Amino acid sequence: MITGYSIATLVVFVISIGFVIYPVSIPTPRRIPRIPINLTTAPIIAIAILWAAQCLDPAVICSGIVGTDGVKPYNILILFFSLAYMAITLDITGILQAAAFWVSNKGGSNGWKLYSYFYIMLTLLSIFLGNDPVILSGTAFLVYYIKVAELNHISWLMSEFAAANTASMVLFVGNPTNVVICEGFGVNNAAFTAYTILPFVACSIFCFFALGGQYHDPKYVPRRLTHATDLNVRSVLLDPIGACVGSFMLASALILCLVVSFFGIDVWMISLPFAVTKFIYDVAWDHYRFVHKKPMIGRGQTGPEENGIEPVDGVILNPLDSRIDHKSRHRQSNIPLPMTDEVNSFPDSDLSSINKPLFSCKTLVAKLRSELIVVYKRLHAHFPTFFTALPRLPFALVPFAFSQFILIEALSHQGWIDLFGTWLLRATHGEMYRTIWLIGVLGVILCNISGTNIGATILLTKVVRAAAPMLPTPTIRAAAIALAVASNIGAVSFTFSASLAGLLWRGILKQKGIIVSQTTFAYWNVLPLVVMTVAGLSVVCAEMAVLY
Repeated sequence: MITGYSIATLVVFVISIGFVIYPVSIPTPRRIPRIPINLTTAPIIAIAILWAAQCLDPAVICSGIVGTDGVKPYNILILFFSLAYMAITLDITGILQAAAFWVSNKGGSNGWKLYSYFYIMLTLLSIFLGNDPVILSGTAFLVYYIKVAELNHISWLMSEFAAANTASMVLFVGNPTNVVICEGFGVNNAAFTAYTILPFVACSIFCFFALGGQYHDPKYVPRRLTHATDLNVRSVLLDPIGACVGSFMLASALILCLVVSFFGIDVWMISLPFAVTKFIYDVAWDHYRFVHKKPMIGRGQTGPEENGIEPVDGVILNPLDSRIDHKSRHRQSNIPLPMTDEVNSFPDSDLSSINKPLFSCKTLVAKLRSELIVVYKRLHAHFPTFFTALPRLPFALVPFAFSQFILIEALSHQGWIDLFGTWLLRATHGEMYRTIWLIGVLGVILCNISGTNIGATILLTKVVRAAAPMLPTPTIRAAAIALAVASNIGAVSFTFSASLAGLLWRGILKQKGIIVSQTTFAYWNVLPLVVMTVAGLSVVCAEMAVLY
């Protein structure tokens, strides 16, 4: 039964999603940082308001954290962070940049050949590493390469974003939404890949042709590159041994996760030990190199900048062209590192104030900050792999994911999920093909308006499960696969906040001095998104027709 509390819960939920899509910051008095209301804070504030208004209670919060209906949030986050750490530390070895250099050399000066090779490379890497590591490394390299070759950034960067997010639907670990679907619908991890591989192939191929159609003008993808350069692949493979060890451990973890899923074992029990082992290896290997003065190629103990080579997101790229703007390169650390003497330097006229409480407080803070910076620099020089990977881990996912689970649990507590489930039954009459198209199209739309594809997936999973008692088993399975397709291609959509990868991608480009507006992003994604939605859901219909 819908009550005033139910309506209040829905209104607060919608408002919190609005702030996720369009974040704001509240002005504060001087010397106090502005208060951000964004993806990280808005859902938490919404939970606090609903709790204060007695629209939810501690039991609902507990259910959102521990999980219900077979969906375990902690399982999803541990699995995702474990594999993300292994993928990011693998990227730090330079293997992804080496692959990009190799592909660039193979493409030569043929613009469309190079464009196709990059699309294929990014697709293959995203299948096994997931979209976030590829977005991190691929975007940095493409920005660098685009400046060297004087290419139009829109066509190359938009295709990279589409390729990475489409390919993440293949493996259950490619995207957190995949794990939500596997747990929520009880889909075996290996079976998930079997179901999604054909929709992925269709989406990827049709997406490429859609991109090719809208970028057919030579100003987007030239027939011949006028500034093609032969790149040294070995120059960016910083740690060959680490690359081999990292590749082996990541591949082993993925294979074991697929195998144990047949025996009903939580996959985080496999991924977490692998991640801990990789962490121990990284620390031990960095310590060994530090003690024996064997730094990564191009990275001395005094820092990469002093050797005339600059890092791009933790990977060293040798200068290819003197025309590259120095500001366009992203340094390994965004943390300002002032020298100790600069922090503690004061004019003589201020020395008379040294005993004033306010001045003493400022001096103490400055001194503490200086000491912490020195410690950080020493640790970073000693253990570069871990301290480069640490800030790249998606920590914002933790409060956001738990908050989304709690808020949707609150909607369920107030009767909304059951009501939505009833509406689903009325709209589809339990028919499989209607359900595929309705869930698929709704999934794509909700990725844009429900706080990333994670929020959309959690919500629709709950809705389908609420209607499950009145749905045939094939229809439930069809809804799960349609949602898997929609939650991945839905990132290639109209808003950056449709996925965490979109927010990450925009942030990297902004650091590089490239501004892609919301309108531009939506304009160039319309055609690929529509084509992939039709192609992907059509293949799901065909699969279900054959299987059932």
